[in-house]
Amino acid sequence: MVRALFILLFSTVASQAAPPAALERVDQSVAINGKNYSVRLPIGYTLELLSDKLKGPRLLSFATNGDLFIGAKSGYIYRLTPPYTQPQVLLRTGGYPHSVAFRPGEILIAKTDGIYVAPYQPGQESIPPRSVKLLAALPGGGGHSSRTVAVGPDGRVYVSLGITGNCSAEYLDESYPFDKRRGGVLVLDESNDQAQWQTFASGLRNPIGFAWHPQTKELYASNNGPDHHGFNLPPEYFSRLLPGSFHGMPWFWYDGKKIKRDDCIDSPPPRPITDVQQPVVTFASRNAPMAVVFVPAGAMDKSLQHDAIVALRGSWGTQPLGGFIGLPSTRRHPKLVVVRFHNGVALRVDELVTGFQLANGNRWARPVGVAIGPDGALYFSSDSETHGLFRLRKQTKNSATMD
Repeated sequence: MVRALFILLFSTVASQAAPPAALERVDQSVAINGKNYSVRLPIGYTLELLSDKLKGPRLLSFATNGDLFIGAKSGYIYRLTPPYTQPQVLLRTGGYPHSVAFRPGEILIAKTDGIYVAPYQPGQESIPPRSVKLLAALPGGGGHSSRTVAVGPDGRVYVSLGITGNCSAEYLDESYPFDKRRGGVLVLDESNDQAQWQTFASGLRNPIGFAWHPQTKELYASNNGPDHHGFNLPPEYFSRLLPGSFHGMPWFWYDGKKIKRDDCIDSPPPRPITDVQQPVVTFASRNAPMAVVFVPAGAMDKSLQHDAIVALRGSWGTQPLGGFIGLPSTRRHPKLVVVRFHNGVALRVDELVTGFQLANGNRWARPVGVAIGPDGALYFSSDSETHGLFRLRKQTKNSATMD
């Protein structure tokens, strides 16, 4: 008995001490609309296109009953039931319903100008447009117009929004005009009759994806960096957000080693450079990181448990200057990556699925939304080239053999 307890204790300590191993990946052929493409993905997995009948799909959300919901640039909110191959329009709404989230009896809809709410029960097939009401207004306007909504572990509503451009003097603080309060993550205070936004984290240029670590309950976000420093700088961010944390943009930027003042904006920074939080890991520049999801226990592969999967859409920037004039073949490749965690700390970034871009620069998919389904598989959307829903799942005995 003592020996068995010792072995169990030793193995537990050893597993905590050992960082995650690198992913072993292989090539697989996937058929998309009559064409075969080669993708590289982890051993034991298969990639499949579930539906290409979506118009501009963006972020994904699963309801408690397993139904899948997708916001879209087209103004639709889609609902898909298992096996997730036949999208139905849950609601057609004006504006840009980028994402949705759920509370008991309610659906929350993130549009550019606010978070909207409507009564909703699991299994409901449609939402009457007249039932949709504004819960809390947000600064609208152009530029980065997507808004991401989620309900946190504390039951509160969180939303992310980006600043207008590279160097827009916008900041999440009451001292700024309402339409200039952009660039970070807000949390909704509903303790009074009128719901009000409070700043959770500021200084993020365009934090499209955010999610909470399953163990630590800390919030992490992807962030699109500015594109006026050329093709190779700055790296894209994956940041830990703490209450009140400041991440610098647009007044400061991170060159991969240290924080620097950005000379593209003349207005004085709202906080000193010493307050700026560095990202915990980075992606290569011009990757356009999108949605984030943590792998819960029991999903995908055990080696990925509590790691964060991030969709990298790949920006339009080309070498050598980062603008449009270079060859399309020099653009960053769209891909899915995984931020490896160990004992609740982010260590590095590994590639998960690659092969969405051809040698000539053409892209047959660009990942945007990511979510873990009730079956433990990874689902992701593509909003250009293939406007569709994909699934990365473990192979079964009846699955196609990998190359």
